[in-house]
Amino acid sequence: MEVLYEDNHVIIVAKEVGEIVQGDKTGDATLADAVKAYVKERYAKPGEVFLGVVHRLDRPVSGVVLFARTSKALARLNEMFRQGQVQKTYLALVLNAPRERAATLTHYLVRNEQRNKSFAYDHERPGAKRAVLDYRVAGHNERHTMLEVHLHTGRHHQIRCQLAAIGCPIRGDLKYGAPRSNPDGGICLHASRIAFEHPVSHQWIDVAAPPPTAPYWQGIVSD
Repeated sequence: MEVLYEDNHVIIVAKEVGEIVQGDKTGDATLADAVKAYVKERYAKPGEVFLGVVHRLDRPVSGVVLFARTSKALARLNEMFRQGQVQKTYLALVLNAPRERAATLTHYLVRNEQRNKSFAYDHERPGAKRAVLDYRVAGHNERHTMLEVHLHTGRHHQIRCQLAAIGCPIRGDLKYGAPRSNPDGGICLHASRIAFEHPVSHQWIDVAAPPPTAPYWQGIVSD
């Protein structure tokens, strides 16, 4: 676990492919548990360590994850996320270049709980949630196009689903149309940056994490 930023109220770490942020039915060890153990040891905390999960990344996704270390920070960060006041930037390696180099995508997503998958539609329909993101072509290597993505909404599998809907599935994402998986079981979607006003000090926090070192992330030429 790599700590990217920490103070008395928040801690930001780099999640690796395959880690889960919070407990699920698998019962596997979580990133939240690892952060708690780190805080307990580093600061010699007696008893239970408080740690608030503010947001999550899908298990096959890598990148920055923000946690709250106090209840005050957790309450304020939760509200900031609801108000869209936290800026998150993602990088995605897609198999096909989009027709437009930059665009805003709007879809209506329907989540299938049994299949743990979302489906994108161009029009409203019962049970659908509106999903909006911006992307731009940020680079490429021999086999992939790298997109920089900014979310306006936070829907289930939103980036994965919306990019697949325009014919640009993410490398390794079998669920959304990639022809083969990555050797590490992950997908090439990386939460590269998070920026927000600190919930207590009100200073501007801007933290980035470099993409994984896997071969398919190498040789990127900026566009």
